[in-house]
Amino acid sequence: MNRRSFVSAAAAGTSALLARPLAAAPAPAKIKLGCDNFAVRAMGWKAPALIDYAAALRLDALLISDLDAFDSLEDSALREIKARADAAGVALYLGSWSICPTSKTFRPNRGTAEEHLRLGIRAARTLGSPVFRVVLGSMEDRKTEGGIQARIRDTVAVLKACRRDALDAGVKIAMENHAGDLHSWELLDLIERAGTDFVGANLDSGNAAWTLEDPLDVLERLGPVTLCSSLRDNMVWAAADGATVQWTAAGEGLIDWKTFAARWRALCPQVPVIIETISGAQRTFPYKKPEFWQHYDKRPAALAKFEALAQRGRPIVPFKAPAGPEGKTATQEFQRAELERSLTFLRREIGLGARA
Repeated sequence: MNRRSFVSAAAAGTSALLARPLAAAPAPAKIKLGCDNFAVRAMGWKAPALIDYAAALRLDALLISDLDAFDSLEDSALREIKARADAAGVALYLGSWSICPTSKTFRPNRGTAEEHLRLGIRAARTLGSPVFRVVLGSMEDRKTEGGIQARIRDTVAVLKACRRDALDAGVKIAMENHAGDLHSWELLDLIERAGTDFVGANLDSGNAAWTLEDPLDVLERLGPVTLCSSLRDNMVWAAADGATVQWTAAGEGLIDWKTFAARWRALCPQVPVIIETISGAQRTFPYKKPEFWQHYDKRPAALAKFEALAQRGRPIVPFKAPAGPEGKTATQEFQRAELERSLTFLRREIGLGARA
């Protein structure tokens, strides 16, 4: 080929490339959507019924946060549960309660704290759950001897004692900010002291308000170490001595879910958004009284963000089930409606969920 022919061919090839439409960039994978069985606790369902319910809702994930949902924790029985979930296309996440032996909420029904944790690790491995979700306790532990720092030390000791069990099983421990027990910075400290190679967070947006924090601020702090979630919305409004919090269905509180989902995608995109609606009840936090801060860590910047929520909020009516036999049915219907309304909102308005 002479020089003139080469130049002509090169020019023709370049023109063809420029004329060819550019391939569209692949759409980012959708954030998976799931539910926590505690959202529909009044139904009293065991694991098989919970899996069927999650499948009927076309959910990607199901957090079974209570070992009592299993008739048996023997490996053979758990393998049957896993097979059922696999067939339904539902990823299982497993959880339980307190592993702090000195917490007021700790129960010895699963043995010692270490035995409880090792049981959960084994069960999670058999079920194919990447995590075992646990908690320290509740806000009452902040008032115990030594305060919450003593309870954090006790919990870290249990976690470290079971580190090799978790690593060998390929299961990570997801510690939740639960019932006002831990500020997000305290939970982060616990995780780092135990070891981020096998411990992370189960982020609870409702419980964030119980430590006087903005859920979005908590996501910014805990997102990079988040492994699992239990999310719901909050309504917060000013009270005489502080603020009142009532949990709500997603989209009916003060969380900006579009912003929340965008930050979720940036910080922990592989973690499913798991909804745990616990709507209806109210709790007032008298944080304007000096004695309140004897048991909490007052950080002005974090408190200011919480107070900004309260300034935007408004009082809402709590749910109260009627007396008598109708009460159970009303509670069941209320819980299902709160969860299903949340899922519909997050799918239609926020675009969550891998399954249409």
